[in-house]
Formats: sequence, structure tokens, C-alpha cells
Amino acid sequence: MIWHAFHEQNAWQNDVMSEFTLVGLRVVQEVAAAGSFTRAAEALGYTQSAVSRQVAAMEAAAGALIFERDRRGATPTPAGQVLLRHAAQVSAGVSAAELELAGMRDRLAGRMTVGAFPTANMALVPRAVAQVTAGHPGLAVIVKEAATPTLLRQLRAGRLDVAVIAVGHGLPDYDLGELAQHLLAHGRLLVAVPKAHRFAGQADVAVPDLFHEQWVVSEGAPGEPQFGAWPTVPEPRIAHTVRTWSTRLGLVAAGLGITVIPELILPAIPADVRAVPVRDSHWPGRATVAVTVARPSAQAQTLVAALQTQAVRLNGASAESHDGHGLRATAP
Repeated sequence: MIWHAFHEQNAWQNDVMSEFTLVGLRVVQEVAAAGSFTRAAEALGYTQSAVSRQVAAMEAAAGALIFERDRRGATPTPAGQVLLRHAAQVSAGVSAAELELAGMRDRLAGRMTVGAFPTANMALVPRAVAQVTAGHPGLAVIVKEAATPTLLRQLRAGRLDVAVIAVGHGLPDYDLGELAQHLLAHGRLLVAVPKAHRFAGQADVAVPDLFHEQWVVSEGAPGEPQFGAWPTVPEPRIAHTVRTWSTRLGLVAAGLGITVIPELILPAIPADVRAVPVRDSHWPGRATVAVTVARPSAQAQTLVAALQTQAVRLNGASAESHDGHGLRATAP
């Protein structure tokens, strides 16, 4: 009965349109995702009758019902599920073709290299590179990691297009003569604590609260900025000295100490670690900057713009994630 009614109602479609179309497949996918013709029409900006016509055309091409309709909405039939599976493959292929063609038209093609200090490479740089390569598929971006003095030497030697470094209190006065600086963020320092730590439920902590804590600090090659205990804590108690961020945060998560982290790495901290701001009027803070030659290429300018965009998003995410239980990473 259902098939005969469907056949009689749509028989004319077989003569008018008996082939699948990209628009029709997209409408079918949206109806399946929304669960109704009405919601699909709203999502696509179509009228409901236009959605119905597209689905009817695809059912005519399929020679079978694609959706079962009732008062609760639209549910894919077995034939509809087959069509949806292939529609997803078609959509992916079309998207890949569009990206490849865009890359052929894109003036920003070739290869460029960005170098950064380790904490910038934990979230900021990867997100900026992903943004650039998504928008310019013909451009390959290579990421390197090194100490700031090395990054600046490589930039001047033409081996880097962009260097991401930190400047400010407690860091060397790097020679940036004849180089262009592009501010990315005025980043705070925070303390990372285990989620069960007494600080984890606080909006912030005062410096005297840190005096008797056990600290996990870093060590590295000469010239690399190191994160020790909180800068204004006198005679801190050092429990562990390690080289990598994964080890530091692992020790914190296990309850073996607390550590100082820059705000930029909030998206990369483990789920069982909390980051807490510190009230300290004697700590002026630091800034993260992108450094280029005086006249950077269009590729370098595009990456700097992406770095600035992602820095704003990271700072916004860290502000929104403060819920009275410490700072936690949020989705970009």
C-alpha cells in the first residue's frame, strides 16, 4: 500500500528527474540529521515544500522510499541508510575537490617554517597552523621548536619565516633590532595544582599561600627560559626538577607538587589538573610575540594574523573556563 501510494503520487518524477543531484543529496543528509522536514528547511534556509520536492526527486532516482514519515518526524528507511552512506562519501569527495581547486587558485602556496618555544607549541602554534592550512591548502607550514636565541638566529638566517617568543620580566633582553614584533598576548602565569588540592576550588590565591608548597620546576639548555617556582616566593621548596612539560604536569596530577604554567597552555593541561590565578602586584607579567623580518612575506603575514586570532580565542577560553573550581581547558 505504501509503495503504491508513493508510486502514484511521484510517478511523474521519473520522467522529470531520475538522477541524483548534489543539492538533493545534501537535503537528504540534512533531513536525516534534523529528524524532520521542517527543521531541515530551517537549517538550510529553504521552504518546507522545497525540501519535500528535493526528497521526492531523490526517492524517484533511488526507486524507493528514503524516509518513513509520521507525526514524530522522518526516519531513514533501509534504502535511505544506504543512500546516506554514499552521500557522505560524495560530500567528502566534493569538499576535497573544492579544497584542491582552491589551492590551485590560491596565491599563498609553497612552504614556510614557524619556530616557537615549547609552551607556545602546545596549543597556540598548532591551532594557528591548522587555521592557515585549512584556508590555504596549497601552503605547507613546517613547525620547529627551539630556545629563543636559536629561533632568532634562524630567523635572521632565513631558515624561519616566523618566530614565536616570550618577552618581559625575568627573561633576557633579546636583541630584536631590525626585526618586526607582532603582539600576540599579554599572558598571565598561573599555578597548576592537582584537582583535589585545596587551591583547586578557589578563584585565586595570594603569594603567601604559596610559601609552604612543594614545587615542580624545570631545567633545560642554556638560554632557554625556565619555569621555576612562583617568581616572588622566597626560598621555595623544590621537590622535583624535570625537563619536559608532560613530566611536570604528570607529577602535579599525581599530587607530588605544584608548578607554574603560562596561560597559553591551558587547553593542553590534563583533566585532573587545575590552574589557579595568583594575586601578585609585584609580578608585571610577560608577553608572547611573533617576530618576523622587517618586511615579512604574505605567507608570514597570514600566519601572524592566525596566531593573533588563536591567541585571542585561547585567552577568551581561559576567561570563560573560570567556574570557581580553578581554570580548566575549554574547546576552541
